[in-house]
Amino acid sequence: MSINFTISLADRYAAAKAAFDAAEAELKAIKAEVIDSGMERHVGITCDITLSLSEQRRVDNTMLQAFLTEDQIESCRKAILVHTIRVKAKGIK
Repeated sequence: MSINFTISLADRYAAAKAAFDAAEAELKAIKAEVIDSGMERHVGITCDITLSLSEQRRVDNTMLQAFLTEDQIESCRKAILVHTIRVKAKGIK
């Protein structure tokens, strides 16, 4: 006699979501560690990662133009730092 257990879609979703949330939290912690290290390149056995910094400006000009002049809009802009981490897999045989 065999017992057939069927896991519901809701239970599968909940399990996958919990695993995703845990992995995302770990990834965010590691990302913070990479950024805090200040090193541009990290070399690993299975991959290398490269950290680069850039600045971006973001503003909704259409909305601002309804309320401010161009000079007022420009005076409100400020630069932000953007961290980019790239992973390059290595061919392991």
